Amino acid sequence: MLFREIYGQDSIKQTFIKAVSDNRLAHAILLHGPQGTGKLALAIALAQYVNCPNRTEEDACGTCPSCVQFRKLVHPDLHFVYPITRSSDSVKCDDFLPEWRKCVTEFPYFTLEQWEKLISQDNKQSTIYTNESNEILRKLSAKSYESEYKVMIIWLPEKMQEDCANKLLKIIEEPPAKTLFMLVSEEPEKLLQTITSRTQRFFIPPLSEDDIANALRSKYSLSEAEMSNISHIANGSLIKAIDILESSQEENEYFNLFVYIMRTCYQRKAKEMKEWSEDIAKIGRKRQINFLEYTQRMVRENFISNLHVQKLNYMTQQENNFSTRFAPFINERNIAGFLSELETAQRHIEQNVQAKIVFFDLALKMTMLIKM
Repeated sequence: MLFREIYGQDSIKQTFIKAVSDNRLAHAILLHGPQGTGKLALAIALAQYVNCPNRTEEDACGTCPSCVQFRKLVHPDLHFVYPITRSSDSVKCDDFLPEWRKCVTEFPYFTLEQWEKLISQDNKQSTIYTNESNEILRKLSAKSYESEYKVMIIWLPEKMQEDCANKLLKIIEEPPAKTLFMLVSEEPEKLLQTITSRTQRFFIPPLSEDDIANALRSKYSLSEAEMSNISHIANGSLIKAIDILESSQEENEYFNLFVYIMRTCYQRKAKEMKEWSEDIAKIGRKRQINFLEYTQRMVRENFISNLHVQKLNYMTQQENNFSTRFAPFINERNIAGFLSELETAQRHIEQNVQAKIVFFDLALKMTMLIKM
């Protein structure tokens, strides 16, 4: 991974390069920030840059044996730890290394949910287990094979079990010579304070709209208007921008469901509400939850739309067209009630309450709210 292959984040790249040039790179680094900003890609690029014998003032060379191995994530001095699912106590991160390499080399912008879907067929939640700390200590106690630095990248360290985190405190504080720890976190507040205090922190900010547009331009054939709109809605996350593009059909279905029920509630058509609740009960629990999350977003966006500040608007053109007339019905008198009822409905669906009852009850309550 080369710095120039990463979208945006020029200031962070220059900070890393200067730290290496001045021989002031900390041995333990925490890269943290929102999803989809390139944190993992930056960590790998920094590791490659540090170990490239022919690096320049701008980037690693990309052609030496070390860089070739880093590109394929097969360098013997590059180690990864990441959340996994396991069927026995003997399973460790290295057992998923082929899947990890494939996932990262194809596109290093992905979510925990996408990773879990790749490694688990039964939707098990993943974690970094306590026994992984022994693997980390073992790998880092050995001498480096080929490069100046041994590198350990821990993706989502907030997923570490507490015993695992505690076992790493000493080696993070006093690592073997020429060892580089990089923690790549989306929720650093969940890390032990004793760990974060031993690291140099770098906040990786949201991407600019231009950076996201450039990324989309390199991967998709879109009109400039579409690219501009999606880049704005993505709100700094390349993952969200791609998700918007690839889930447009499902989002359109949710939009139609949202429009229908809002119009039906406004017209107080109880029969149609009942039929709607029966139809949505058939689409499956996961999609029901997704729809309720979408509806919560739309309620918030319509409330904000009343402020008439374009830069605060994160709706698609289709959503905007509907909101032109609908937004005034979401106001300071009912916004809290709408969100409360939607959150309650989502919680009930997650608890396997009968969907027909949940959605019909929700529709009746929104009928009262929409006229406030």
